[in-house]
Parts: sequence; C-alpha cells; structure tokens
Amino acid sequence: MSTTRTQRGGRWLGAYVIAYLVFLYLPVLLIPLFSFNNSIQAAFPLQGFTLLWYATLFGNSALTGALLNSLVIGALAAMGATLCGITVSYMDLYGRSPLAAAISAIARLPILIPGVIVGISLLILINLIGLGPSRIAIVLGHILVALPTTVVIMRSRFAAIPKTIREAALDLGASDWTTFRRVMLPLSLPAIVSAFMLAFLISFDEFIVVFFLAGTEPTLPLYIWSQLRFPKSLPTVMALGTSILAVSFVIAAAAEILRHRGLAAAAPADPPQPKQTMREELQWHST
Repeated sequence: MSTTRTQRGGRWLGAYVIAYLVFLYLPVLLIPLFSFNNSIQAAFPLQGFTLLWYATLFGNSALTGALLNSLVIGALAAMGATLCGITVSYMDLYGRSPLAAAISAIARLPILIPGVIVGISLLILINLIGLGPSRIAIVLGHILVALPTTVVIMRSRFAAIPKTIREAALDLGASDWTTFRRVMLPLSLPAIVSAFMLAFLISFDEFIVVFFLAGTEPTLPLYIWSQLRFPKSLPTVMALGTSILAVSFVIAAAAEILRHRGLAAAAPADPPQPKQTMREELQWHST
C-alpha cells in the first residue's frame, strides 16, 4: 500500500513539475516561434517562414549603439561586481570579524529588495552627489544588482576549498596576501569566471535600474522597450529577443559548467579502502 501511494505521489509531483515548466517557459518559447513568422502580428495561424526580421537587425545604427552600450556597461559592471564579490566573500569566511559578516549580509540584501525601490533610491543618490543619470550611474547600479550573485558564487567556492591548504601555506611562511594571491585565487579561477559571466548577464538584461539611471545613451533593454510602442517593430523585437535568449542560454550554461567543475575539483578525494591500502603495501614490500 505504501509503495502504491509513493508511486502515485511521484506521478502527481511529476505532473506538477511539467505543468509548472510549461507555464513558465511556454511564453518564452513563443518568441522564437513568431520571430520566424512571415507576419507583423504575433498570432496563429502562422503565415510562413521568413528570416526577414533577422535581416532588419543589421545596419540599424540605434540598435548598434544600444548594443555597444550594454556590452561596455555589462563588462564594467561584471568586473566591479566580481572583484567586490571576491573580497566580501573571502573576508566573510577568513576574516573572522563581525564587520566582515555584516558586510557580506548587506551585500546579499539587494536581491530581496524590489527593483523599483533600488532604482528610485539610486536615482536620488546620484542626484544628491551631482552625478546625474549617466553611463557611470548605470554601472554603479548594475554592480549593486549583480553583487549578491557574485558573493554567493565566490563564498560557496571559497568554502569548498579545504582549509588545510590555506593553513599549510601560512605555516610555510606565506603572508595572508600571498596566500590569497598565489593559492586561493588560482584554485577559485573557474568560480571567478562563472561569477563574471553571470554578473554580465544580469547587467546586460537589467531594465528597471537602467530605466531610472539612463541618460542620453540607452542600453539594449531600453531600446527594446522603446520599440514596443510601434506595432510594425514587434517582429524585429522578437527576432532580437530570440538572439538575446540564445546568447544568454549559452553564457549561463557555460558559467554553470565552470562552477560545477570548480566545485568538483575542490571536493576531497575518497579515502582509500582498507583492502586497497593493504594490497598496495604488500606490492611495495614485494618489490
């Protein structure tokens, strides 16, 4: 009876997961479908297959400028967020200070704050300091938004490294800075690259913060939002969205692969079994 109930519960759970995935990703899958439709309207039935909307992406000066702005801002924000994430997570684990733990908790706090609140707060702040809406303001805002992700990734990576490695380096006379630079950072390189890639994706796709902080140079999400006001531009927007989805999926998958490889490399090896150890000792004595 219990086995039957377990199987029935597993079926209901599987059906729930499938329904949840369909509800979550079906609207996203409709964008690539309609991007190849030979019609301005996103509706069924489909009118035919075409690559015209993808061809319109080339030679668009406004689109090119927005894309370059997003790439530059994303690279700068990802670099800043990754450096801050490395520092905050390392000090949280090895600084042994209440201040370091408090800073780590504060750094992860923006992920719980609504984006509208963050955008308005940053807008007030940059106006108070006289910076105003600009590319620098967007970079600072994106660092704040991407910082929780980099802190979580780097903290899990530093925590996965055996503490004996750091202690051995310190016992051999290395300073804290030398241990961090020559030991901890090389061991954490896959996680650093993963954190940078995910921070870049967060910055590249961010819209709410950019909406409040953008000046005269819009990013790609702002350009897409401005084009939605024109019905004739909808197929081009869907073609652009499909391209962004494909690139984002590749970058996110590569980041996850790097992160898991780093965690697997840091996992301690299984201790030798007694029979295996005895066999090796007998072989050694026989030689």
